[in-house]
Amino acid sequence: MESKPPLPPFTAESAAEKVRLAEDAWNTRDPDRVVLVYTHATRWRNRAEFPQGREEVRRFLQRKWAKELDYRLIKELWSFTEQRIAVRFAYEWHDDSNQWFRSYGNENWEFNPQGFMTRRLASINDLPIGESERKYFWPLGRRPDEHPGLSELGL
Repeated sequence: MESKPPLPPFTAESAAEKVRLAEDAWNTRDPDRVVLVYTHATRWRNRAEFPQGREEVRRFLQRKWAKELDYRLIKELWSFTEQRIAVRFAYEWHDDSNQWFRSYGNENWEFNPQGFMTRRLASINDLPIGESERKYFWPLGRRPDEHPGLSELGL
């Protein structure tokens, strides 16, 4: 049977690794890659949308990244249990009129024994920011290891 390590039950180390792997995947902005960490019947709440299953999630992500341009994300472990992880995050992006935003949020994740996410519940708020307020300047893709995280950035 296929698995997606690290697997539950989570430790502080394995939960932090799972969070970084998720951040790395989302920073690819590749819906086909990102959906592979979710079960086929995954259930989401993302703002006012409730996609269910990988195909609905894929379409959701395609729409998201068509709107949220130059998307860069940082996630941070907040808490964990044996099969659940709570994350806080912030990402920066701009729209097609070049208005920049920083989107802040929290996610609650639940995993099956094989390490695939069965449920993702996200609460997100968007703050318009000026170009001078941006904090994420790495090249598109994976955040470099030496780039500060949320706590270090005061977010």
